[in-house]
Amino acid sequence: MTEEESEKHYRSGLPGFLGTIDTFISKLEAVILALGVLLMAFNTIANVIARFVFGDSIYFSGEINRILIIMITFAGIGYAARHGRHIRMSAIYDALPVGGRKALMIFIALVTSLVMFFLLYYSVIYILDLYGKGRILPALGFPIWIIYVWAPLGFLITGIQYLLTAIKNLTSRDVYLSTGVLDGYKDTETEV
Repeated sequence: MTEEESEKHYRSGLPGFLGTIDTFISKLEAVILALGVLLMAFNTIANVIARFVFGDSIYFSGEINRILIIMITFAGIGYAARHGRHIRMSAIYDALPVGGRKALMIFIALVTSLVMFFLLYYSVIYILDLYGKGRILPALGFPIWIIYVWAPLGFLITGIQYLLTAIKNLTSRDVYLSTGVLDGYKDTETEV
């Protein structure tokens, strides 16, 4: 199965209920990312056409794209974690034997999960602060706190994904970068 096919039909590497959660979150991320990118493209194209054909931009187009960028960004961090596509600084990690890499990966996944849950907490506090101030988007006219709801959702999904990665590494013989991605380099990557 190619990498593209595996992303279309993602199956969690976790058993039982945890695998069901992982697969559900994967499908949710895919829908959010696909819908967000398509809506942003449609909105931008419509705005360009309106500007050049009718001489006027769509007045709320910038706000729509701002909302979609926030949505795509925070859904994308969970996607990157799920597919093992996050940035890795691995000089020390690569020099360790398999047992050391496994222990370090568990530690990294747990600490990253805790950081994501910490950011989740503070993003909720920030949204509550925005809610209390009652600010609204100038063109669309709805409360500004609504567009930032994607931040805690993205941190929650990413925190869960890293927690599941730690569980996968605790219950498996191999070392995993995520629940479905084994540690290692592909043919197109080179180890330094």
